[in-house]
Amino acid sequence: MINVLLFAQLQEDLGTDRLQVNGDGMTVEELKKQLQKSYHLPQLQQMMTAINEEYVNDQEMIKAGDTVAFIPPVSGG
Repeated sequence: MINVLLFAQLQEDLGTDRLQVNGDGMTVEELKKQLQKSYHLPQLQQMMTAINEEYVNDQEMIKAGDTVAFIPPVSGG
């Protein structure tokens, strides 16, 4: 199992700040596709991704016990 942390709109859409899913051996891209299909989260593609508090790209592999965070783009002014 992996822990998935959700922020901002994702958190509001699902009504929770975290999920536990079976994502061992998946890439980040595969996890995003699974979550989009299961929870209808089209905005997931625009989110930054971190595994265990380090930013990663969509090709990064996920291992059991990892914590994956989906972080919205930051805007400022």
